[in-house]
Amino acid sequence: QVQLVESGGGLAQAGGSLRLSCAASGSTFSSYAMGWFHQAPGKEREFVAAISRSGGSTSYANSVKGRFTISRDNAKNTVYLQMNTLKPEDTAVYYCAASRARLAVLTTQYDYWGQGTQVTVSS
Repeated sequence: QVQLVESGGGLAQAGGSLRLSCAASGSTFSSYAMGWFHQAPGKEREFVAAISRSGGSTSYANSVKGRFTISRDNAKNTVYLQMNTLKPEDTAVYYCAASRARLAVLTTQYDYWGQGTQVTVSS
């Protein structure tokens, strides 16, 4: 079992930055690939970024490439999402998730989910 708690969401202006954190507990953090997803009202949950167990490989949705960076600190059991050059369309609830797959991009590949943190970007 893995428990995940996101933090760092809030209100930002377009062009601004936010850094999300996701703290994990309950199992060996480095055994899991980690991912970030977002879900806007009335829409399905969508992939944002993923990182492998060691942090050596990453994957991004096209919509965030060059703007967002995923990273992890296995010593702190934490995964991060640095979000720069934010756009109003980035507004959503952001979820972190843990997967036993190597580098997962589908929601069905993830085994554990956090409760989410709201990100709102004003124009």
